[in-house]
Amino acid sequence: DPDMPFVPSIPEDQFILVEEGDSTIIPCRTSDPNAQVTLMNSLGKAVFAVYDSKQGFTGSFPAGSYVCKTTVKGVEFKSDEFLIYILRATPELPVKIEAIKTVYKTGETIVVTCVVFDNEVVNLQWNYPGKVKEKGLIKLDDIKVPSQKLVYTLTIPEASVKDTGDYECTARQATKEVKENKKVVITVHDKGFVHLEPRFSSLETVDLHEVKNFVVDVQ
Repeated sequence: DPDMPFVPSIPEDQFILVEEGDSTIIPCRTSDPNAQVTLMNSLGKAVFAVYDSKQGFTGSFPAGSYVCKTTVKGVEFKSDEFLIYILRATPELPVKIEAIKTVYKTGETIVVTCVVFDNEVVNLQWNYPGKVKEKGLIKLDDIKVPSQKLVYTLTIPEASVKDTGDYECTARQATKEVKENKKVVITVHDKGFVHLEPRFSSLETVDLHEVKNFVVDVQ
């Protein structure tokens, strides 16, 4: 089609997610298999890459915007703009689960965090006793400096004894078949408790004028 040399692209094709170091395809395809196509970056400079009219340009491209252009009968045509996003991902998925404390009493707020290191796009799911009743607030903090980490925080307000159990986070890498899960056990008591360990027996004797100390360890 001389009036539309570039095959129209769908919005999903215009946003290209690629892992750091991987090659990808910029899918500007042509209706004429013999068309001479040039790939341009956001600075208007030509970018060298292998071209196939049925697929597009293949190569390892820096993050940024790209446009393809061709000329038909002296008229220049440009494709839609394609945006490449570079994602950081590792072959392994380092995950750490942290709890401020593991023993609570009724009415307190449970806080558990799951931290994923060195990966930018991760699917993370929580499993915990109150999940069925949708009890819990989940927050995500994407930290870039000084290093990449995703911090998922699960908060359970007004804890009850029923919130006792396993708190597990399962992280899956969005672009690779890699997953990792971590677990911590949380206990909620109906009320607070004190544990005493006296360092003396039930019967003690003392001499006249003797000073004696009675020591109790309290937890």
